[in-house]
Amino acid sequence: MYKPKAGVILIRLASQTIDRVKTKIREITARNKPVSLAERIERLNAYLGGWMGYFALAETPSIFKNIEGWMRRRLRMCLWKQWKRVRTRYRELRALGLPEWVVHEFANARKGSWRMANGPMNRALGNTYWQSQGLMSLTERYQRLRQAW
Repeated sequence: MYKPKAGVILIRLASQTIDRVKTKIREITARNKPVSLAERIERLNAYLGGWMGYFALAETPSIFKNIEGWMRRRLRMCLWKQWKRVRTRYRELRALGLPEWVVHEFANARKGSWRMANGPMNRALGNTYWQSQGLMSLTERYQRLRQAW
C-alpha cells in the first residue's frame, strides 16, 4: 500500500510479486524449450488470466503495461530464435508484409534475438499481431476487471 495524497491509500504490487511473475513468464518463454508459439500463448493466457484476477485490486496500470510490453518482447525473441536460418527469416518477414529492403536488412542482421526483439521486430510484430495470435492483453483485462467492480 502507498499514500500518494493525504487521506488516500492505494494498493500497489510489491517488487517480489513483479519478480515472481517475470520469473514465471521467463519459464514459459524460455528460448531453449521446443514449444510452438500457440502453446506458449495458451500457457501465458492461462497463467496471466488468474494472476490478473488476483492482482486487479492494485492501482498501478503502468506496471501492467510494462509487464505486457516486456512479455511481448520475450515472445518476439522466441519467434526470432525459431527462425534460425536466413532463408526462414526472409520467408516469415515477407509474410508479415514488410518492404523488401526491410526484409533484407532484418533477415541478414547479426544481432542477437533479444536485441532484434526490441526495435526492429517491434515494428513488424506489433500489438495487433499478438492480438490476432490470441495473446491476452494485461491492460485491457485490467480495465475490464476494474469496470466490473
